[in-house]
Formats: sequence, C-alpha cells, structure tokens
Amino acid sequence: MARQTVAEQFIAILVQAGVERIYGVVGDSLNPITDAVRRADGIEWVQVRHEETAAFAAAAEAQVTGRLTACAGSCGPGNLHLINGLYDAQRSMAPVLAIAAQIPSSEIGTGYFQETHPDRLFTECSHYCELIAHPSQMPRVLQTAIQHAVGRGGVAVVALPGDVAGQDAPVRGAELALVTRRPSIRPADEELDALSGLVDAARRVTLFCGSGTAGAHPEVMAFAHKVKAPVGHSLRGKEWIQYDNPYDVGMTGLLGYGAAYEAMHEADLLLLLGTDFPYNAFLPDDVRIAQVDVRPERLGRRSKLDLAVWGDARETLRALIPRVAEKADASFLHKMLRKHAEALGSVVDAYTRDVDEHVPIHPEYVASVLDEVAADDAVFTVDTGMCNVWAARYLTPNGLRRVIGSFTHGSMANAMPHALGAQCADRGRQVVSLSGDGGLSMLLGDLLSLVQHELPVKIVVFDNSALGMVDLEMMVAGLRPHGTTYQHTDYAAIARAAGLFGVRVERPADVRGALREAFAHPGPALVDVVTDPAALSLPPKITADQLTGFALSASKLVLDGGVGRMLHLARSNLRNIPRP
Repeated sequence: MARQTVAEQFIAILVQAGVERIYGVVGDSLNPITDAVRRADGIEWVQVRHEETAAFAAAAEAQVTGRLTACAGSCGPGNLHLINGLYDAQRSMAPVLAIAAQIPSSEIGTGYFQETHPDRLFTECSHYCELIAHPSQMPRVLQTAIQHAVGRGGVAVVALPGDVAGQDAPVRGAELALVTRRPSIRPADEELDALSGLVDAARRVTLFCGSGTAGAHPEVMAFAHKVKAPVGHSLRGKEWIQYDNPYDVGMTGLLGYGAAYEAMHEADLLLLLGTDFPYNAFLPDDVRIAQVDVRPERLGRRSKLDLAVWGDARETLRALIPRVAEKADASFLHKMLRKHAEALGSVVDAYTRDVDEHVPIHPEYVASVLDEVAADDAVFTVDTGMCNVWAARYLTPNGLRRVIGSFTHGSMANAMPHALGAQCADRGRQVVSLSGDGGLSMLLGDLLSLVQHELPVKIVVFDNSALGMVDLEMMVAGLRPHGTTYQHTDYAAIARAAGLFGVRVERPADVRGALREAFAHPGPALVDVVTDPAALSLPPKITADQLTGFALSASKLVLDGGVGRMLHLARSNLRNIPRP
C-alpha cells in the first residue's frame, strides 16, 4: 500500500478534528491539498472568487456551528487575501484554521516568484502561526494549530510549501488525540466570595453583558432577578441576552438605545459579564466595577476595576447566585425600566411616519419589515456601517436567531461572505445578508459563488448610493462629507445577470411583497432597496463637539428612527412593576 502524502495526512487530521469544509481559491502551491480533499470522505472544497470571502465564510461557519472550520490560499498573493477575514475571525473568537501555501521550500529566502513569509505576516491575527519545513513536523504542528484555534478561540495559521505537501508523510502520524471542545472555567472560591461581597454591599447593581454570555441566559436572568438588576448589553451581546428579558434596558454605545447608559452610570456596582466593549467613553469612572471574562487579558483593559474575575459567565453566575443575598428593594430596577420605555417611546414612531409616501425609502422601515417576515430561526449577517445600526435597533432576537457581523474588527464587505459560510453550514436554514451597497460591491464577484454552489442566501441591499456611516463620521467631526457617494447602480439587474433572483424596490408599498417573494425563492436572491441617504441626519440637540468618532459622552439616539418591536417589549416589562 502506498504511503500517505503529507497533504493526505493533513486532510485526514482535519477530518478527525471535525472540519467539514475548506473555503478557498485553488493554486499550484495548493494542488496537493486540493487533490487530497477531492479524494477524501467527510470534507469538501468550497471554491470562492476571492480568498477574503473564504476567510469570512469560514469565520461565519465556525460561529454558527461552534466547530473548527478551515480556509486556504495559495502562495504569496493568494494567502495574503485571507488576512482581512482572518483578522475578523480572530477578533470574533471564531475557531478557524488557515492553510497558507508557500513557495517551494528550497527557494524560501531567495526572492522567488510570489515569495512572501506567511509565518511572519499572520502572527498578529492568529494565536499560532508556523511553517512546516519538513514532513516529520506536520502532525505535531497541525495538532498544535488545531488546539490553539479551538482552545483559545480564534485563528491558527499553518504555512505549507507545495513540495513538502507532496512528500511522503510520517508513518502513524495521523494518530493524534485532538482537542475539539473548550472547557468551562470556574473562578476560585476567593474570587467568588469577593464578588458576592461587592454585590451584597451595593444597593444598585447593573449588569452589562457581551457575547461571552452565550449560553448563560438562564443564569443572567436568575441573577438579575435575585439582585433586582437592570440588564444592558453590547451589540454582540444582543442576540444572547435581549430576548425573554424582563430586566432589559437596551444597549449603550453610538448605536445604543434605551436606558443602558443611565443604568450603568447610576449604579453602585457595574458588573461587566463576558464583554470587551471597546468604547470606554461610555463606561462610568465613578462607579465600582467588577468584570468577569474567560480571557484574562481582557480584564481591566477598558476601565479601572475594583475586582477582576477570571471565569466564563455561566459558571461564574452559577456559583455566585447561591452566595449573594436576595435584594428586597427593586426601586432602581423599576426606575430604569421606566426610563427605558420612555426613551424608546419618544422616537419609536419615526420609522413609520409617512412611509407610504417617503421616497427614497426609510431604511428603518425596511429593517422593521425584514424583522417581521424573516424566519424565527434565521441567521442574519450584517455589513459594517449603517446596516449595524438597523440590525441593532430592529432585529428582534428570540433565542433561535443568530446575528453575525464584523462587530469588533469592523470590516466592510463582510455580510455576503459571512452569509455564504453560514448557509454552507446549514442549507435548510434561512440566511439573510443585510448588505450596504458599498460593502456588497467590494466583494461583488462572490455572488457567482452563491449561484455555483446553489446556496439559497437572501441578500437585502440597503442601497443609498453612499458610505453612510462615513458620512456620519465626517459630519460628527464638523467636516463636509466628501468621497462618500457612488453612482446609482441597479444591483438587482446585476444579480439577475449572475443567475440570482433579483428585484429592485423603489417604493415603500413594495417592500414587504419583494422580501416575501425573495424568501420564497428556492435559490439565492437579492432585493435591492433604494433607501434614503438622509436617514443618518443628526438631531439638532446633538452637536459635533459632543462626539468623537464612536465615543459619545452619553448614549443618545443619534439617528432618526425607532427601535422596532423593542418598545412593545419594554412596555410589557413595565406591567410587572407595582404601581407607586
């Protein structure tokens, strides 16, 4: 029997680790790998048009499934294209293994055709990045890479010269014990006792929750109930915390709404749970703060802490709840719930005002209708920029839906590639990309990938012919917007030419029907909605010197528009508050 090649053994190890797909673009230095995939069971090669799409797709699949996913690029320019999507995966803690093919090993260091050094280039966007220079290295290097990606949550990169990939593999090299799941981390009793002491000493406790509260919804609710705490969340925490939450006070930050900012600043103790919220201008500096995070390097890097607790949110709360005394005074919680409902009620009707006549269409209205007609278990992928605003304010989580975006890295053009990966993970689940026209056009070629692989992704284009968030940033800085507009483009016509279902919507009355028709279509579909670029106008009470980029002195509703069904939820929560 012929010996396995390094490439064949490499792929066998990936299959053992649970990898089902490798996203990429083929190239000569990758030939041994792609040929090994062709002949292997349990794994497939997903061809895309651009390697950046491959990395984004892998990141989305990893976030939807929780499993290790892979992407690949050929030597030099091929794997360089992966870097932006890998930064996004790393900062989203998505377990992704990137294969960076390399030039022939004997030519490294000679300035050879397409020579780069991926083992140097990818170090900043990965937990592990190593070159395999000899076949005997491969099993252990790949095992170490897998364990870094899975164990630490993020990217591992393996650089592999094509000639090494084609050589004979070491005997029995694929017989490895691999880490494929992350453990739960419980804090020590001393930290739990210190945290319970802070909670018991505080009259007013507020929780601010991030993506680290995934899977901890029952524990967060039980703890909030016991200590009568309002619960705010970051954008990445929204999908895990906002639903079925009688203590919800909204979100802080530039995209924020409701009373989260006030609840955080008027508390005696702010408990940060599983969040690395980067905008410290929104965090209080005169309130006691405790932070719980599974990544110890994140503790205290955004604000001065009174207590740092290393542990995951669910295990920490499970151990903490029996330790704290139940609070009898719920006046602070009730006050914040009322403020939350009032804040939403003052603007919630803005997106419905004159919608039947308003042309171009209010993007808020499009997002609110999309929220209503999308499936209860839909996966939404969201472009950076104004689409983040509409997702934050109008998509209603329910414990089944997912919302994925480049929320920490902040890249353009992520939504459609993310949707590609999410749809590959589950072809029967509705996947909806909220794309800006700027983001969609940046990686437009991969519309063809959706058609080629028959992926029923639904793309809703918020087409304002502008880089809307950049417009806002310029106005915030007191500058006149410049270089932010695009020519009007019919993306539905482009989609139809590429083989998708495509429809262009220019009147509000047609929005609901177009979305329903696209969602009913069995294949990929694109709805190009011509939206109002003026939707980002600043209310007159907010001046440019109150803002610096994404840092507000207080959480305000900066953009005209409401917050969808959130007002109904807030008013429902008020029903449980005793009348004074």
